[in-house]
Amino acid sequence: MYDVIIAGARVAGSSTAMLLARKGYRVLAVDKAAFPSDTMSTHQVQLPAVARLKQWRLLDNLISASTPPARHVRFDNGIAVLEGSFPEYQGVDAMYCPRRTILDKMLVDAARAAGAEVRENFSVDEVLIEDGRVVGLRGHGQGGASVSEKARLVIGADGKRSIVAKAVRPQTYHEIPPLSMGYYTYWEGVPIEGGAMYGRERRLIGAWPTNDGLVITYIAWPIEEFHAFRSDIEGNYLKTLDSTGSLGERIRAGKRAERFVGTADLPNYFHKPYGPGWALVGDAGLVKDPITGQGIGDAFRDAELLVEAIDAGFCSKQPLDEALAGYQQKRDRLELPMYLFTTQLASFAPAKIEEQVLFAALQHNQAATSQFFGMLTGAVPVPEFFAPGNLFKIVGVSGMAKIMMHKFLSKRTTPGRPQALPQA
Repeated sequence: MYDVIIAGARVAGSSTAMLLARKGYRVLAVDKAAFPSDTMSTHQVQLPAVARLKQWRLLDNLISASTPPARHVRFDNGIAVLEGSFPEYQGVDAMYCPRRTILDKMLVDAARAAGAEVRENFSVDEVLIEDGRVVGLRGHGQGGASVSEKARLVIGADGKRSIVAKAVRPQTYHEIPPLSMGYYTYWEGVPIEGGAMYGRERRLIGAWPTNDGLVITYIAWPIEEFHAFRSDIEGNYLKTLDSTGSLGERIRAGKRAERFVGTADLPNYFHKPYGPGWALVGDAGLVKDPITGQGIGDAFRDAELLVEAIDAGFCSKQPLDEALAGYQQKRDRLELPMYLFTTQLASFAPAKIEEQVLFAALQHNQAATSQFFGMLTGAVPVPEFFAPGNLFKIVGVSGMAKIMMHKFLSKRTTPGRPQALPQA
């Protein structure tokens, strides 16, 4: 009998397995894939996730796989063009966009090195439940007989179509319907310095260096335009890249290295991540639009939080259910601001006057631009960046005056609103 069985051995599952095994627990992780194995992904390992890889003594492995760092950032949203670097965060100052064939294999190897058992090519057929409590899994290897394994706790780390979540039917909350569709591909012969992000009318484009000298480009359109996009994937993709100007020109001078990958299946929701004998981590427990590229970092963060809770429960520092409830509370508190920011961005709403004033001010403030890039990567908390005091420091008195005047005039001209001056 194992202490923990984990369904899914990609970034969430292998990280959780590694951290638990390092604490001395007997861990089994299973996955239907054989590694190295590719999967649909943003690729982005943001600053907090890079810092965790460094803390886990794995960052050097990622770098030695010739994964290029991205320290310089260009952000062009049609209102302003910002260029700069990320702020240093816990000893790191670059983000990385590794291929998942490299990142997932690295993490699986780290889990095994820590003492976890990892079974590849293993399909889960059933979540075992006795008297309302999850007690294990039944599944089979490639061409093998069915086997059952039991554990004190079963973790679903098997993505947004989690078989564990399907079996336990967790509560869903903060749910927002899909807002965007996204597609990506890779290019060779495209010079790029660091990363680039572009916002155009109801379009978002990103370009980042990845392994083997390739550049990955990602584009997002509103969900309601999915069928229009699908009518000519390559033509619409290139037309979107052309809207960036120089990036489109460089892409057309290069060569597409692989097929287009994309989907409109981009839900947004939180799952209650624990119950009798089970827990959820990664996309099985929380998923949001990939437009901000936070998924890998969320998986690393939640793996740490979950392992901390499991260890507290197994070591009798507190009841396991109480510890897992703490995991949910910490996860939700840390996640909700970025979740709301992400879904707002993915809605492609027109820029507000506050955003226009902010970006105009950022063009002339390199320190604040670096802080803004830190917010996008999760190193600077969203509430900290958008705190009124911080925004006032960035936009100044004249900027705040523009915002207040716009709000005042909007109230006076909005149909159905009183036209008289507001009373003091």
